[in-house]
Amino acid sequence: MALRSSASRSTDRFERKREAILDAATRILNRKGIKGLTLGDTAAAVDLSTTSVTYYFKRKDDLAAASITRGIETLHDLAEQAVREATPPERLHAFFTGYLDVLAKAAAGAAPPLPIISELRALTSPRREEVATTYGRLFRKTRQIFDHPDLCWMSRGRRTARTRMLLEQVFWGAAWLSKYDPEDYPRVRDRMVDIVLHGLAPEGVAWSPAAITVCELAGHDRPEQARETFLLAATRLINLRGYRGASVDKISAELNVTKGSFYHHNEAKDDLVVTCFERSFEVMTRAQRLAMDLPGDQWAKVSACAAALAEFQLSDHGPLLRSTALTALPEQIRGVMVEHSNRVSDRFASMISDGIAEGSIRPVDPFIAAQMLSATLNACAELGYLVPDVRPKAAAAVFVRPLLMGIFER
Repeated sequence: MALRSSASRSTDRFERKREAILDAATRILNRKGIKGLTLGDTAAAVDLSTTSVTYYFKRKDDLAAASITRGIETLHDLAEQAVREATPPERLHAFFTGYLDVLAKAAAGAAPPLPIISELRALTSPRREEVATTYGRLFRKTRQIFDHPDLCWMSRGRRTARTRMLLEQVFWGAAWLSKYDPEDYPRVRDRMVDIVLHGLAPEGVAWSPAAITVCELAGHDRPEQARETFLLAATRLINLRGYRGASVDKISAELNVTKGSFYHHNEAKDDLVVTCFERSFEVMTRAQRLAMDLPGDQWAKVSACAAALAEFQLSDHGPLLRSTALTALPEQIRGVMVEHSNRVSDRFASMISDGIAEGSIRPVDPFIAAQMLSATLNACAELGYLVPDVRPKAAAAVFVRPLLMGIFER
C-alpha cells in the first residue's frame, strides 16, 4: 500500500509540473508564436532548468505540439458537450457558453490558457500531422452541431464551410476578448450567439451583394510586378506552413529564383512578412472604400465589401495573409501591424453602426459584429481546401453569407 501511495504521489507531481510547463509554454506561444518559443524561456517561467524541461519535452516542437493539442482537446470536450443539446441553436449557445467559461476560468488562474490553434501549421513533421489529426477530431465533432432533420437541406460542403467559420470565431476571440472583463462574458456570449444565429440583415432582406471586381481590389497600378509576385508567393506559403515553415529557400523555389534574387527584393524575411501584411490591409481598405462609394444603404455596402473580399481570397490574386502570422513578428513591429488590423475592423464597425442607425442593419453590437466579420474573412482563405470544388464567385455565398444572414438560414 505504501509503495502504491508513493508511486501515486510521484505521478501527481509529474503531472502538476508537466501542466505548469504547458501553461507557461502556451502563454509564450500566444505572445511570440512557435518562432519565439524556447525551452529556456519556458523553463525560466516555472523556475526550472532547461535540462529539467527536456525531461518532459525533449524538443521545442514536442512542447508546442503538446500545448496546442491540449487546447484542441479542451475545445473538443466543449463541442462534445454542446452537441448533446436537442437543437442546433441550443448547441451553438452551449458551445459559446463553454468557450467563454473556459476563458474566464483561465483569466482567474482556475484553468489552463487556450493556445493559438492555428500555430500548428508551423510545426514540423511528424508533430504537425499528429496535431492535425487531433484538430480533425475537433472539426468533425463541431460539425455535428448541424446534424438535425431541420438542416437536411444543407450539403456536406456547406456544413464544412460553416463549421470552419464557427471555429474561427473561437480562434479569433483571443484577439479581442481581452477588451472585456470576464464578468462581462455572458453578455458578450449572448451578442455573439445572436449575430451567428440571425446575422446582420433585417428580416426580409435578400442576399444580393453588388459586384466589386477582383481587379479593382488587386489594383493594377503597382510599378513593381516582380515584388508583387514575391509577396503573393510568400503569403501563400506562410498561410500554408506558418512563418517558420515558409523559408526563404521555399519561397525562392516556388518562384524558381535564387536566394540572391529574393534578397534583391527583400532585405529580410521579417520585412517581407510586414510587406505582405501591408498588402493585405491595403486590399481590405480598398474594398471598404469602394463599398462606401456604392449607392444604397449600409447593408448593401457591408455585404458588397464582404462578398468582394471573399471572392478575392480564392482568386488568382489571393489570398490575404492570415492574422496568425502576427505572432512571428518582433513585438514592436507586431504592434504596428495590429494597429493597421484594428483600423480595418473599426471601419467595419463604423459601417455597421451607420447601418443600425438608418435601419438597414439589425441592432447588434457593432464592435463584436466587426470582429466576427473580420474573423470570417480571415478564415475564408482556407475555403478552397475545405470545399475544393468551390469557385471564387461562390465563396461569399458559401462562407460569408451564413454570418451575415444567419448560420442556419438557407
